Parts: sequence; C-alpha cells; structure tokens
Amino acid sequence: MSDRLKRTPFYSQHLEAGAKMVPFAGFEMPIQYHGIKVEHRAVRGNVGLFDVSHMGEFLVRGPKALELLQWVTVNDVSILTIGKAQYSCMCYEDGGIVDDLIIYRLASEEYMMVVNGANIDKDWDWLLSQNTMGAELENVSDDYVLLALQGPKSAELLSELTDTDIEQIPFYAFEHGKVSEVPSLISATGYTGEKGFELYFNRANYDVQKVFEAFIVKGATYGLELCGLGARDTLRLEKGYALYGNEITEKTHPLQARLGWITKFSKGLFVGSQALAKIKEKGVEKKLVGFVIDQEKAIPRKDYDLLDAQFNIIGKVTSGGMSISLEKGIGMAYLQTDALASNEPIVIQIRNKEVPIMVTSLPFL
Repeated sequence: MSDRLKRTPFYSQHLEAGAKMVPFAGFEMPIQYHGIKVEHRAVRGNVGLFDVSHMGEFLVRGPKALELLQWVTVNDVSILTIGKAQYSCMCYEDGGIVDDLIIYRLASEEYMMVVNGANIDKDWDWLLSQNTMGAELENVSDDYVLLALQGPKSAELLSELTDTDIEQIPFYAFEHGKVSEVPSLISATGYTGEKGFELYFNRANYDVQKVFEAFIVKGATYGLELCGLGARDTLRLEKGYALYGNEITEKTHPLQARLGWITKFSKGLFVGSQALAKIKEKGVEKKLVGFVIDQEKAIPRKDYDLLDAQFNIIGKVTSGGMSISLEKGIGMAYLQTDALASNEPIVIQIRNKEVPIMVTSLPFL
C-alpha cells in the first residue's frame, strides 16, 4: 500500500479558503481555517461545514445481510427500518472494541456501514473474516464523499439547496434527495451535539465540488464557517462523544465506555457477547467519566494521570482541553470504580502539579 496521502475532492477549495492541512487517517485534511474558536462558536451559534470524506462506507446486501450485521455488531439491527440509522460498534471476542460506526438501512436487504477513516482497512478485514454466512459485501469508501452541515441554522441553510423537506427528517433518519442538484443521502446525524445533517455523495458520477461552493455562497447569509478537524474535536468533547483511539480502543469494551445502552444482549449471541456478559455480571473495574477543572489555565490532556488523596494513580485522561463554550478545562477519563464510589478528592497531574478536579455527568453542555 502506498504511503502517499489521499486528498478529498474538496482539497483545492480547502486551500483557497486558507485551510491549514494535516495528515489524518491517510488523508490530507483541514485542521482549521480561521481558528478553532471561531469555527467552534459558529457551530454552536450558527452553522459550520465540515469535510469528513475520510470516513469509510461498506455496503452489506442480500438475504444474509441482517444475519451478518446482527453477529458482528452489538446493537439490535433487526429493529432498524428502511430510512433509519443506528449507532453501534463491533467487538472482538474478548469484548474489546474494533470500531464504533453507524448503520443505515437503505432497503429491505441492503445496509450501509459508516466507519472511522483510520480504521477502514482493519474494519473491512474484520468484516470479511466474520462473514461466514455469505452476505454480499462491497467497500465503497473511495466512491463516496461526506459533508457535515452542523449547527442551529443548518436546516435553514440546507433548505435553500434542496427540495427535500429536511425539517421532517427525525434524528437518526435519512432521505434520498438532491443538494444543489447533486443526488445525496441526507442524514439527520452528526458528531457535534448540535442540530445538523451528514450528506453523502457519489464522487464518481457527480461534480461534488459545486455543492461545497454552493454552501459557501448561500452560507454567507447564515454566518457559515468552514470547519476543520480541530473544531470537530472540541465540539464532540463538550458533548462527551467517544473518539476511537481515545475513549474506545481494542483494550476497552462498551460497558465501561458508556456504551451499555447500545449493547443488546437480548438479541442473542454476537461477537464478544459472552465475554461482555461475564464482565457485566462481575462488574466493571473502571468507568469512563467526565471531569471539570475550575483552576484557571489548568488544561487537561490525553494520558495525564488522575490521583487519589494518597497520590496513587487511579485513572488516566482519554481526552481533554479547554472548553470553548464553558471557558474551563474539561476532560474524559477512565477512573477506577472503587475510587469513583469513595467520593474522596481526586487530582490531576499537570506538569508536575496536582490540580483538583470535579467528576461530573456527561455531556458537559
């Protein structure tokens, strides 16, 4: 496989807009345009447009499609009706997480899995290895691009570019329509915690660049900002959304990662179900929690240690930073369950200093 970075069809438009490009998931992707704070606030207050075309898409078809998806994911795909989407994850036999993903039911025997860009090859190989029942599989990741329009004014802006009645699309549902005359799967989903849409386009057959340009032109009226991966991360952190490689990895399982709500033992056996059932019966040894820091200029970062009153390490930060909305340090961490139950003071070690934290419920906003 070539080490050369891929580029999305919007690469030249990113450069024209002043984007700072960085390597991410095998692509050259925009980390920011006019600054992470500006982009973050636009999504919370107006609307932002993200190029997330690095994400992967797999089609699962045929009479065995449902059987495979029920086996390889933790959620109950049988309840998914045509036009609806479902958040889920795939696990290894020991319960460790392969990846988190979204499943769309496109037709009675056709589904689309959307996986994290950095995990496309690994996920595809895992899916193939588990397909003993013979479902029809197609990796269409190179054929599709994905734009995410997020923020309270996203519906107003999108309505200017489509005839689809997007206000009638429920959360985690989708419609097939056209955006700027280009056919699209219009999904009421997102990774920011704001009202928004994720728009899938076939790059092979259509001029998708004109969609991007149309959003820029029409978006000026709505305060649209082009947004990079930096703002995407600060936005998802404020909402307590897990990120693969941080909160969820092959060494973490759904029950400790606040994903018990998507883990449906009632549907029958699935990959990892027996290991997860044992963990559930025994109880988890650590849990994913949120925390805030009131001390000014104290910013938590990934892999910082959490300590108890005797300075024993009782946890580790998975994601952290300065909340742009709250203007204080926030983070997520895996914390030992017994330490969580003790209600004793907890501190974080930041540059050899112990700073008090307050464990809090998620999301932060």
